[in-house]
Amino acid sequence: MSVGGGSGGIKSEINVTPLVDVVLVLLIIFMVVTPMLQRGKDVRLPKASKIEKEEKSADPIVLSVTPDKRIFLEADAFDEALLEEALRSRLAAAPGRKVLLKGDEVLTFGDVRRVMNLARKAGTKGVALGVEELKEK
Repeated sequence: MSVGGGSGGIKSEINVTPLVDVVLVLLIIFMVVTPMLQRGKDVRLPKASKIEKEEKSADPIVLSVTPDKRIFLEADAFDEALLEEALRSRLAAAPGRKVLLKGDEVLTFGDVRRVMNLARKAGTKGVALGVEELKEK
């Protein structure tokens, strides 16, 4: 029996397998959750240099108008007739909820105004327009 620096000593190595497993699970969770954070359809918002800051209130109802002039209520596509009815029922379930209108930057004012009128007919108190803030250099 040898005492000291022989080859029969205890080796301690860090087992990184559990760490890699945890990191991979977190990565998968973030990959799944991140697309769900964006509500409405993906549109390129117009840019604005001055943005009116609103206080954070209840979760708004998101209306999106894509470049091909299709209208979406959250992630569901609607034509003009059905949109008014669907929006009215959502507002009846939660009166006083704000509406956020995200219109693509290639749309004309008339396209956006048409959807704003539909929202007004459905009973919204006001419509906020989604814009992207220009970053100062």
